[in-house]
Amino acid sequence: MRPVHIVLAVLVTAVWGVNFTVVEVGLGHFPPLLFSALRFLVAALPAVFFVGKPKVGWKWLVAVGLVLGVAKFGLLFIGMNEGMPAGLSSLVLQIQAVFTAVVAMVALGERPGRTRLLGMLVALAGIAVAAVDEGASGPLLGFALTVAAAACWGVSNVVTRKAAPPDALKFMVWVSTVPILPLIGLSLLFEGPGRDAAALRSFDWSGAGALVYVAWGSTVFGFGAWGYLLRHHPASSVAPFSLLVPVFGMSSAALFLGEPVSPLRWCAAVLLVGGVALTSLPRVPLPRIPVFRDSPAPTARAARPDAPARP
Repeated sequence: MRPVHIVLAVLVTAVWGVNFTVVEVGLGHFPPLLFSALRFLVAALPAVFFVGKPKVGWKWLVAVGLVLGVAKFGLLFIGMNEGMPAGLSSLVLQIQAVFTAVVAMVALGERPGRTRLLGMLVALAGIAVAAVDEGASGPLLGFALTVAAAACWGVSNVVTRKAAPPDALKFMVWVSTVPILPLIGLSLLFEGPGRDAAALRSFDWSGAGALVYVAWGSTVFGFGAWGYLLRHHPASSVAPFSLLVPVFGMSSAALFLGEPVSPLRWCAAVLLVGGVALTSLPRVPLPRIPVFRDSPAPTARAARPDAPARP
């Protein structure tokens, strides 16, 4: 990769990592489902009027919009609202690589090799250690919801692979139009119109900044730049940079939110990042070793010199 593209990849992962801290700030201003709906509203408008429709079917846009936008982000925001720390959320979500491999195996018939299976087991061990740490210091409900969000992300990855959008930015902008109304409806149903109205009435610069960051920074810029990198480089060269997301996520949460990082959490981070790294490695076929003989095998004529020649 060119140095400028390496810088861009690191910048995207930094934006995505810090995004978890910004979400924590935003949840102090909005109910989780309303915040998620506003995130996609700001990401889609007015960009949807300036980018052309991606060359994929509507069924793929709706499917990814519901699974990624409504399920994944809805569960993540609710989980963080229930007490899941921002730094730990950035780490636990990386288990999506394992869910992606499992869903691809079931839905697409892909068979992971031994290295990827080992990586999945190591990553799952990291999740177990993180669960023990969270069970000792925080609510397990938020942790479970974040793991469920990672599972939904894995499903959306496989659906996106099937859709094969040629332009990631156009695809993400149009996908962002799908979750808006479902999330608003769920917010009115479960969070209540009174709570939503109160949050909108108290709209201030801090809430606006968080909303703009998660919509334009994390969603439009992040996915657009990531798609640009994937168009210019193999996925095996770009994907490993995503392992930097929890590094920036945990660091920014500790710096700006004062979140402590326990020894168990560091252990979970090492296991999770290492396991995801093994899971993300490209499958390299073993080289074929040529067989050398001292002399060529005798032919039928050489073996039987007295045999008559065939016409």
